[in-house]
Amino acid sequence: MKKAWYLVPVVGALAVGYGLGHLNHRPATAAAHRVLYYVDPMHPAYRSDKPGKAPDCGMDLVAVYADTVGNSLVGSDDASGALRIDPATQKIYGIQLASVENDSGTRSIRVFGKVAADETKVYKVSVGADGYVKSTDNDAVGNRVKKDQHLAVIYSPDFLPVEGGFLSANERTPGGTKDTAATAQNAASASARADRLRNLGMSDVQIDEMVSTRKIPEDVYVVSPADGFILTRNISPGLRFEREKEMYTIADLSHVWIMAQVFGKDAQKFRPGTVAKVTLPDTGESFSATVSNVLPEVDPTTRAMKVRLVANNPGFKLRPEMFVNVDMPVTIPPGLSVPADAIVDTGLVKQVFVQTSPGHFEKREVEIGWRFDDRVQIVKGVREGEMVVSAGTFLVDSESRLQAAASGNSSEAPPKEDSALAHRMN
Repeated sequence: MKKAWYLVPVVGALAVGYGLGHLNHRPATAAAHRVLYYVDPMHPAYRSDKPGKAPDCGMDLVAVYADTVGNSLVGSDDASGALRIDPATQKIYGIQLASVENDSGTRSIRVFGKVAADETKVYKVSVGADGYVKSTDNDAVGNRVKKDQHLAVIYSPDFLPVEGGFLSANERTPGGTKDTAATAQNAASASARADRLRNLGMSDVQIDEMVSTRKIPEDVYVVSPADGFILTRNISPGLRFEREKEMYTIADLSHVWIMAQVFGKDAQKFRPGTVAKVTLPDTGESFSATVSNVLPEVDPTTRAMKVRLVANNPGFKLRPEMFVNVDMPVTIPPGLSVPADAIVDTGLVKQVFVQTSPGHFEKREVEIGWRFDDRVQIVKGVREGEMVVSAGTFLVDSESRLQAAASGNSSEAPPKEDSALAHRMN
């Protein structure tokens, strides 16, 4: 099935190329319509004096007739690969022309990005003691929580001696003798034990509750450290846990990161502080995002550079792992440009088909520069005001290759890399 899919556009191009050479040049005699030789439809430089199968892809060889050689080419010995395609034929096959324009102004680079939680606002909730979970409350993954909201109740004997020492130090601190050395020592002892309770996992709310009630609590509350959403939950009632076990991950999503992948020279345009537009593909809603940093690592698969943007997230519509479009406005220098579809990329060179006179075209090698939206800058190879093929370029290129092979111009033969690719895909 893969092989058949790969051959469909090639066979279609050959059929159109064959038609281009025949619509305007009807054979005058049967002798003029005789078969000269057969060519490989994938690589027209290959010739055979009899029909058969192409050695590289197994397709049927295509016949080249005497009346096609020298008719659709402006000259059969024209090494430039010039073609003659009358306006009626251009209309039939959807071949369109566009002018080479002197372009400048503001364009936008569009790249794909993925929403991620701001790592500076992601909180890991754990306890520095062994114990077990007595109960949990409203702690499902995805739930929105508030700071100091109770998530679970745990029991751990490691808390009890520290709680007793904290209350004892607080009771030994008289309210009216704050300047005495004993008061200062007791206050320091109480503060140290409060820090120890925090390190074990007790919240400030529960520590303050101990001071007001002067009671040693047997149970300890696990609370949310910030407003946010529960991303992970690793506990359940009755679960025994060891110290430093990660119980919850909670993220504040009021600000999020947008991780965009940018290729080549485009990465230089994403400078810290630059404002871009982030759009949700499904709803069309847009948000402003500011470039924070271009990260040093490169994606090992796509070879793209990673750019981090920061965005406010009103209504929490930007959610982690969501894909978005990122549009970066860029001011482009003046230069000649053509539609992107006008470029024929052989893998080795870039080419366009330039109309030299009505219905006559020549293939011309060009050098390209910036590429924005649907236009490409031409640094060398064309002049302002010239007309190039902007639609149906693949069909014209296929006809050019067939005609070049028929005239014996081996310069139009596809590179060896193309042949290797054909073998791999077959």
